[in-house]
Amino acid sequence: MGENRNLDRYKGIIPAFYACYNEEGKISPAGVRALTRYFVEKGVKGVYVNGSSGECIYLSVEERKTVLENVMEAAEGRLTVIAHVACNNTKDSMELARHAQELGVDAIAAIPPIYFHLPEHAIAQYWNDISSAAPETDFVIYNIPQLAGVALTMKLFEEMRKNPKVIGVKNSSMPVQDIQMFCQAAGKDYIVFNGPDEQFISGRVIGAEGGIGGTYGAMPELFLKMDEYVKAGELGKACEIQYAVNEIIYKMCSAHGNMYAVIKDVLKRNEGLELGGVREPLPSLLNTDSVVVEEAAKMIQTAKENFLK
Repeated sequence: MGENRNLDRYKGIIPAFYACYNEEGKISPAGVRALTRYFVEKGVKGVYVNGSSGECIYLSVEERKTVLENVMEAAEGRLTVIAHVACNNTKDSMELARHAQELGVDAIAAIPPIYFHLPEHAIAQYWNDISSAAPETDFVIYNIPQLAGVALTMKLFEEMRKNPKVIGVKNSSMPVQDIQMFCQAAGKDYIVFNGPDEQFISGRVIGAEGGIGGTYGAMPELFLKMDEYVKAGELGKACEIQYAVNEIIYKMCSAHGNMYAVIKDVLKRNEGLELGGVREPLPSLLNTDSVVVEEAAKMIQTAKENFLK
């Protein structure tokens, strides 16, 4: 059983925060603050900082600190903040965990170490060591086996629940059934976040009480409306939006450049945000990608006109 704790602050739409760069490709504090204010204005529950969408594996420890510091400064307590702190070594991960706690985040999160396929006891040790560096802060397990190369098994999840700071799982594995299994095993003392944006309503219906996603930021209003419909039991209406959202996601993935580069250009066109490009080796947009960006931006505008009446 988990501790008595307030999980309500995690229930809802939590966009994954994008890396914000200036013209020289360095972290842009101004961009980070602008994006944070944008999320506050849109009315989302919180933000998930320095995760996959934040290009975390391509940022230094100091850059990730800079991002989080500016998010916290601009949020001014108006957003739930989950800081992803995993690096590919325990020492740096613990340093980021300590830093996150000092800044007053709501929770920290971590993927398992990547590249070497570690035994489960070593993964548990890694996560618990990170958690020990932020002993007053909630801990979220990030399960994304298709990228990390290792999956959160039920046995490993059971072991991690011995840590009282563990509050749940950000589940980005593709089988919706995984969400059901984690919910069933853990009960109401824990929260499971839906990860794959393309199956947002599926994850919510089967037990996820929150969602963390990399495309939410391009169209937060649509995910907020879907969540509203799911809560109201109006699944037909939620499904219509999900289909439209998925078409937008497919479009954004069709460019030569990385999807996050497309999203940042879409946000520039639709919201006036200057967030830069993506960091190498992620592929940047080509001139020919402008058609994809234009179409995706228009699709989002049209979907908002159709569904946000």
